[in-house]
Formats: sequence, C-alpha cells, structure tokens
Amino acid sequence: MNTSKNKLLNLRSTHFLKLVIIVLGISAISFGSVLLYVSFATDDAGFYQPVLLGMVLSLLPFLMGLMEAFKLLNYIGNNLAFSELSVKALKKIKMFALVISGLYAVGMPYIFYVAEKDDAPGVVLLGLILVFVPLVVAVFAAILQELLQNASEIKSENDLTV
Repeated sequence: MNTSKNKLLNLRSTHFLKLVIIVLGISAISFGSVLLYVSFATDDAGFYQPVLLGMVLSLLPFLMGLMEAFKLLNYIGNNLAFSELSVKALKKIKMFALVISGLYAVGMPYIFYVAEKDDAPGVVLLGLILVFVPLVVAVFAAILQELLQNASEIKSENDLTV
C-alpha cells in the first residue's frame, strides 16, 4: 500500500515538472519572438540590438536543455533513473548550460561598453547574472551526473551478484 502511494506521488511530481518544462519552453519561445521583433522591426533597440540577438541565440541551447530535462523526467517515470540514459541526459544539460554561460561571457565586454555609454550599471549586473546562473546549473548537473554514474555502477554490480 505504501509503495503504491509513493509511486503515485512520484508520478504526480514528474507530471508537474513536465508541465513546468512545457510552460518554460512556451514562455522562452514567446520571449524570443518579442526580442526578435524589438531587434528588427523597431528602432527602439539602439545599442542593445546585438545583446538582444545574443539572447535570442542563447534560446536554442536553452530549449535543447529543456528537451533533455523532459527526457530525464521520462526516464525517471519509467524507473530508468539510475541508467546510462539519465547520465547522458544530465551530461547534455550540463553542456547546454555551459554553452549558454559561454555565450553571455563572450558578450560581456560589449555589455560593459553599452552600459558605460548608456550610463546603466544595472545592465552589467543583468549580464553577470546571465553568465553565472547557467554556470550554477552546469555545476549542479555535473554533481548529479557524477552521483547518477556512481549509483548506476552500484546498481549494475548488484544486478550481477544476484
């Protein structure tokens, strides 16, 4: 009885997280559409046009990372959490987060230039946040990847001994 209750709770939580990932993906695509419109259809962007285009460019690895997170939740729902597939999904999430962080790190000198020219120090803070948040996600994914790799090895050793 208790096991079926835990399984139901796990199923609900993975469905909720899948819904969150879908909403994040739709929101990111909508945000990217607005950024593209502001970048090309209006003259309101000014010096910020390359920054906005860089943000649109970073949406691609973000959406690919969301797809991998969705796959990981499917693996968890199918009791494949401690498998090589989960480790590979976490590795890809880590790589996509590093790509996003790298894109913003490369663009930071221009963000500093624009912030100084426009006298907007908050833009620099936003740029630093955009560099370090994906970096934190990458570190967290790397830790989880290592833990899952170890758990997968222990599980395979236990399967061999039984």
